[in-house]
Amino acid sequence: MSTSTMPRIAIIGAGPGGLTCARILQQHGITATVHDQDASRSARNQGGTLDMHPDSGQDALRGAGLLEDFLALARPEGRQMRLVGRDARVLFDAVPPEADTEDGNPEIDRGQLRDLLLDSLEPGTVRWSHRLTHVEPVTDGVHRLHFADGTTSEADLVIGADGAWSKVRRLLSDATPVYTGVTFVETGLDHADTRHPELASLTGDGTMMALDNNQGFIAQRNSHQHIRVYIGMRTDENWHRKSGLDLADTAAVRAALLKEFTGWSPDLLGFITDTDTGYVNRPLYALPVPHTWQHTPGLTLLGDAAHLMSPFSGMGANLAMLDGADLARALINGTGIDDAVRAYENLLLPRSREAAEGAAEGIAGAFAPDSATQTLAHMTQNR
Repeated sequence: MSTSTMPRIAIIGAGPGGLTCARILQQHGITATVHDQDASRSARNQGGTLDMHPDSGQDALRGAGLLEDFLALARPEGRQMRLVGRDARVLFDAVPPEADTEDGNPEIDRGQLRDLLLDSLEPGTVRWSHRLTHVEPVTDGVHRLHFADGTTSEADLVIGADGAWSKVRRLLSDATPVYTGVTFVETGLDHADTRHPELASLTGDGTMMALDNNQGFIAQRNSHQHIRVYIGMRTDENWHRKSGLDLADTAAVRAALLKEFTGWSPDLLGFITDTDTGYVNRPLYALPVPHTWQHTPGLTLLGDAAHLMSPFSGMGANLAMLDGADLARALINGTGIDDAVRAYENLLLPRSREAAEGAAEGIAGAFAPDSATQTLAHMTQNR
């Protein structure tokens, strides 16, 4: 794409996918403006840890010129995967090789990854406190963006990187996220090695899963001795309302969770009782599979806006970043916006369908009556 006729490119959402796209475009002299509803980069917690795959997340970082910086921050030891039974007995434990190579999937905190991408952009690229309310078609692929603060802007290409409840997607697809049947209640342990040594030991250096009969615990090592915990249940989407539970009442939530996990080992129940962060209710949603749309000039999607899936694919952020990199490369190498977006969507849609199908199978197996047996068989087979 010639920079002499610079297109107006608007990226909605400052997540890893949108930021990767903006970074690679800037490296090739193409300006993109990122609009995000958060007040600042530090307005909210960015979530847990991510493993970056060589052929997706790491490939995108390499294209963005940030792979070496990523490897300096990443935790290869975070690849350890442990499965325990409801009695806290270790059933499977895979410890990664000590060598720090790009061949594995080293872990990085979501916040660290986002900061790495944000710091690589030119000042002013991201417009904070810019919540999109709707997108209005104007003419010939041009769209007008309307923001909550009353401002508007026009773009030759609007990239919807705005997550699960994407407003850009509404112009391309009638699909909406559907509840998977599984809810996570998130909690966490601070200074785990010193304040919670038994739980830290049970977690190991990476991810520990305890799954049985439609329930489970997933504990993930983050940096700075923090362990993020997801207490999972196959349950009604509004389980707390049906039981009259106020999610702001920490003691009541703790009691309700302990009741749900009656019969589990006290060693695992410590992940409920010993919280340092309280509890956050997170029902899991996914877009229908396959999710496709009719190509529309001036619009496209990436990341969760295009292929929201359960976290049991392990591919969400990796695919979002690969989407952003592939879209940027198509725009750089193409002769025009429309042809570039078509080429990108021809890559995106088949691979996202495959990943989403795998995610659906993954969550079904992890939260099933025989989930421990299924998960152990899967881990042993893929060791």
